[in-house]
Order: sequence, then C-alpha cells, then structure tokens
Amino acid sequence: MTYKLLWADSFDKDGYLNPDIWTVETGGHGFGNNESQFYTNQEKNIFVKDQMLHIAAHKESYEHRDYTSGKISTYQKKHIKYGRIEVEAKLPKGKGTWPAIWLLGENKKEAGWPLCGEIDLIEHIGRRPGQFHFSLHSKTFNHRKNNHLTYVYEDLSLLDGFQIFSIDWDEKQISFYINNKLMATFKKSKDASVEDWPFDQPFYLIINLAIGGHWGGDIDDQIFPVELQIKSVKVYERSES
Repeated sequence: MTYKLLWADSFDKDGYLNPDIWTVETGGHGFGNNESQFYTNQEKNIFVKDQMLHIAAHKESYEHRDYTSGKISTYQKKHIKYGRIEVEAKLPKGKGTWPAIWLLGENKKEAGWPLCGEIDLIEHIGRRPGQFHFSLHSKTFNHRKNNHLTYVYEDLSLLDGFQIFSIDWDEKQISFYINNKLMATFKKSKDASVEDWPFDQPFYLIINLAIGGHWGGDIDDQIFPVELQIKSVKVYERSES
C-alpha cells in the first residue's frame, strides 16, 4: 500500500496552535474514568514552543479539581477514514500520568460511546512504566466488558525520547506500530456488524494528558509539572499511484 500526505502539523510556530486543525477541549467531569484533572485552555497547559506542542499537567486547584492539564482534538475540523496516521511524541514519566493519542468516531454525539468506536493509537499509564497499550473499542468489545481488542508492548527505554507511534487502517484491519516496527494487527471478521467493528466511518484525532482515574491510579504529586510533547502529526490517505 502506498500513501500520500493528506495533512500535517509540525508545530513550528511558537505560540500558535492551528485553529483550522485543532480545538482545545475543556472540562473536568471525570470523562467516565473518574479522572482527576480539569482540562483548561490556559497557556501553561497547552502551548507551542521550540517546534513542538506541549501538553502540561500541573498540581493546582481549578474549579472542583486539584490538577489541570490539556486536551485537543480535530473534531469537525479534520476527520480520517482509512490511511496512515503518524505521531512523533515523547510520553511523560511519573505515577498518575495517563497520556493518550486516540480517535473517536465523528458520529460520537449521535451514536454515543462505545457504538461510535474508539481507536487507541497509544496509551501509557505511569504506574506501569514502559508498558505501551494499543486498543480498539466497540459496542461488542470494550474495556467496560473487559473484552476489548488490545495489545501491550513493554520497553522502558521508549520513555527516554521521542518515538513515532502510528497506525495503518483499511477496510479489513488496523495495524499499530512504534518506530515502524509492527506491534499488533486487529482484523475485521467476515460477518462483523457495526457493533463489532465500527471502523468503516470517519474518525477524529484526540491528544490529551489525563491524571489519575480508574486506570491512571494513584498520583505522585512530586512529578508536577509534567508534559506530553508532540513534534509532529501526519495523516496520509491511500494512493492508487
């Protein structure tokens, strides 16, 4: 399969987050996971500097939460259906951190989760350092049923610098990679319904740094501030040439 670049962001202009691509999402309702952060639009939580995006979590009281962090998405701005997605990122260390680069179906507001589908390009929780999680969630298979499609790869050294996390996605399967090394492939079954495999529709990309929660676990307050750093996001579509 060959690809051509559809869109990209290299975060190369200090102080500028491209509004044609990204929306800053705010809120602190726990997001179904009892997360401890409030996502804000404060510059200290989301900023572009030194040719990279910084999503920074801080220990501070904000509204009804004791931590702040950042979350951005391409919802209703840039959607993706099939192709290749590459994100060059440096994931944070520290107990309580829960960085995620993931996708939801563009129909989330109408269909709801999990029917809209979820693709977890990469997740990492600080209480299990060096364990990288790649997952798919659907109405039939999701973490609330503890039967979601998932794979865990362990390499502590991958936390020491920037890595390229990517997926290849087509009508038949979704494959996950780190630095172009294949981690896992999940295949669509021949008789799959939309409840089993909702991945034949447009999705939007989300990047966030959650703190604590049911999965993130206990929080080490000595780690703050702590950052998820992104050098680039590249989205490719299939090319017939």
